[in-house]
Amino acid sequence: MNSYLARQPVLNRNKETIGYELLFRDGPQNCFPDVGDEQATHRLLTDNFLSAGTSEVTAGKIAFINFPQSSLIKRTPLIFPKRSFIIEVLESCEPNDDLLLAIQELHQKGYTLALDDFIPTAEWNRFLPFVHIIKFDIRATPIAKAGFFIRRHREQGSKLLFLAEKVETYDEYQAAKQAGFDLFQGFFFSRPEMVQRKTLNPYALTTLRLFSEISQPVVDFDKVERIIASDVSLSYKLLHHVNCMTYTRAKPISSFKQALVYLGEEKLRHFITFVATAHVMEDKPMSLYHLSLQRAWFCERLSMNFPGQIDKNQAFLTGLFSLLDSILDQPIEVLVEQLPLPAQVHQALIKQQGHLGGVLRLVKAYDEANWPQVQRLCQLLGLDESIVAERYMESLKWSADFEQNMPKN
Repeated sequence: MNSYLARQPVLNRNKETIGYELLFRDGPQNCFPDVGDEQATHRLLTDNFLSAGTSEVTAGKIAFINFPQSSLIKRTPLIFPKRSFIIEVLESCEPNDDLLLAIQELHQKGYTLALDDFIPTAEWNRFLPFVHIIKFDIRATPIAKAGFFIRRHREQGSKLLFLAEKVETYDEYQAAKQAGFDLFQGFFFSRPEMVQRKTLNPYALTTLRLFSEISQPVVDFDKVERIIASDVSLSYKLLHHVNCMTYTRAKPISSFKQALVYLGEEKLRHFITFVATAHVMEDKPMSLYHLSLQRAWFCERLSMNFPGQIDKNQAFLTGLFSLLDSILDQPIEVLVEQLPLPAQVHQALIKQQGHLGGVLRLVKAYDEANWPQVQRLCQLLGLDESIVAERYMESLKWSADFEQNMPKN
C-alpha cells in the first residue's frame, strides 16, 4: 500500500526550514482530493503518525497538521504524543464554546497550536492566550493590516509567533519581515512537493502496536486488551488459541482480560507475538511465518546456553523481529525506530552487533546452511556446536507444534 502527501516548508527570518506543513493527497497527482476535512486529516494521521514515523517526510523537523472543528472537539490530537506536530486550527472552525474548551485542554496538556488563515475578529480574542502561532494569509489580509495587529500584540508583551502564508515574491518576503513576521511559507520558497511512501495495512498497524506493547519492560495488560478488542478477526484468533492451550479447564476463557491474566507476562509475549504475526501474514508465504517462529525460539534457547549474560526475552524479540521488514513490507530501520526496544536488541537488528547480534548472525548462518560460518561463530560466541544443533532441532519442532494449534480461519 502507498500513501501520498504534499509538504511545503515553513522558514524562519534567515530562510532556514524549521518544519513542513503536511497536506493529504489520495494519489500521485498533487491536488487536494475530493474528501472532507476530517477524513483528510484522519488519513494523513493514520498513514504517517500511527503506521510510521515522520522523520523521513519532515527530515526530522516539526510537522504542521490541519485539524477541522470535528477532530478538535473529539480531541483527536490527544491520541498522539504532544511533540508529534503543531496543531493548525483550520479557518473553517467556529469560535464557539466547544472549540474553546478543546483548545484550552490541548494547550494545558502541552500541545502547540496555530490559528490557520487567521482574520482578526472579537470572537477569536478569547482563544489567543491558548495558541502559540498565528498564520496570516497575506492574499486575504494585507501585510500592512497584519503588521498593525502584530505590533499591537508585541507592545502588549505577547509571545505569539506570526507566520506569513502565500508569500510569492521576494518583495512580499521583505515586506513581511519588516511587518514583524517570524515565519514564512509560500511559492517564493517552494511549491508543495509530493511525497509517496509505503504504508502499513490495518492488520500490520494492529500488529505493530501489539509488538510495541510486548517490547516494553513491563507489559500493560489493559493496553494490550484494548488493541486486541479493536480487531474482530484477531480477537477471535486469540480467544480460540488460548482455549486450545487451556482445554483442560472446566470453564472456557471468554474474555481477553481473563486470557491475558491467565497466561502471565512471559507467555503473553510469546502468545501475542505469534498470533499477531500470523494475523498480519495471511497473504504471505507460510514459510516466512514458520521461519519467524523458529528464529524467535532458536534465539531464546541459545541465550540460555550463552556463556555471557543475555536476557531471554530480548533474544526472543531479536529472533522474531529479524524478519519484521519481510512481514510488514517496510525497511527494518524504519520499523525498529517505532518500537521501544532495548539498545541491545536495536543494535542487533540494525547492525548485528553485540552478543545478541552474534546470536542472530549464527541463526542466519544456520538458516543458510553455511557450516563454516556456523563453526566460526560457535567458536567466537563460546557455544558448543552439538548444543546449537540440538537447539535448532527443538526450534523446528516447537514452531511446527505451535502452528498445528493455530486457528485456520
